Amino acid sequence: MDASQKIKEFVDQAQSIVITSHKSPDGDSIGSSLAVYHILKKWGKQVQIVHPDPAPEFLHWVTGREQIVDFETKAEQAVSILQTADLIFCLDYNEPSRVGDQMQEYLMASKATKVMIDHHLHPADFCQAVISETSACSTCELVYKWMEEIDHLDDLNETSGTCIYLGIMTDTGSFRFPSVSAATHEIVADLIRKGVKHYLIHENVYDTNTVDRIKLRGYALSEKLVCLNDIHVAYASLSEEELRKYNYQKGDTEGLVNQILGIQGIKMAVLFVEKDGKVKISFRAKGDYFVNELAKTHFDGGGHAYASGGASTESLEKTIEKFVTFVKDFIPKA
Repeated sequence: MDASQKIKEFVDQAQSIVITSHKSPDGDSIGSSLAVYHILKKWGKQVQIVHPDPAPEFLHWVTGREQIVDFETKAEQAVSILQTADLIFCLDYNEPSRVGDQMQEYLMASKATKVMIDHHLHPADFCQAVISETSACSTCELVYKWMEEIDHLDDLNETSGTCIYLGIMTDTGSFRFPSVSAATHEIVADLIRKGVKHYLIHENVYDTNTVDRIKLRGYALSEKLVCLNDIHVAYASLSEEELRKYNYQKGDTEGLVNQILGIQGIKMAVLFVEKDGKVKISFRAKGDYFVNELAKTHFDGGGHAYASGGASTESLEKTIEKFVTFVKDFIPKA
């Protein structure tokens, strides 16, 4: 039995299902979680969602978002849900640590059967059934393929399709990354035929800026941008003090690194954001530049060849200094 059928069989047998995803939720983690949630509800299953932390405001419009119990603000409820589950979906993450230290403890202590649907490299061995396809553009694409392989595409509707479209759109930088394939566009076409209003999803994600958010992003690009033109690399940074100055809200820097990558001649873009005592780092690349090994080797991170993340417990200044020192080791040789 292949993984798709095995996961369907686990679902059929389960009485209490919990959907989990990674810390610092994005469009793909929220989209895949809520798509599976709506599918399982349609199948008449008892299902709940537990995420490590709250969704950013620009994703609050997604139908069902209010059903997500986040561990950060509702730990007692989240623990209870995890402890009573008999099936746990692990969506858009490849190892238990991605849910954060606190939630990881209860995830791994749970005796529930665990299934993974994910597109990140090197999946850890902690689930009883795994759909892992690193060439897929998003976990949402894999959720669609799961439904296709178990012959349940007819159970997708506008609501679940909107969630899948959201994940594909956001994880591909609006269909611009090399991971987008003909199959991706065929999936999107099918979702639109099912009633998904793609233009509203774009508006809900990208046209909800606050004045403070626009000013923060403008400040980062006008005052904090550094271009290393000789090696086609650009980066920007924001300190905690600067975030406070512009009344930072979760999600305000989402996609900012992609704007840096859009500079003519730039092949690698990096954004450093100092927050909660550490520096969160977003890496993006294109062409013959790759960022996952740089993130993994020096910044406790990883991800995809063109889109990776990392973190540093050193100061913002020392983190940038370290990046500038080592980045030349990870660019193509002339």
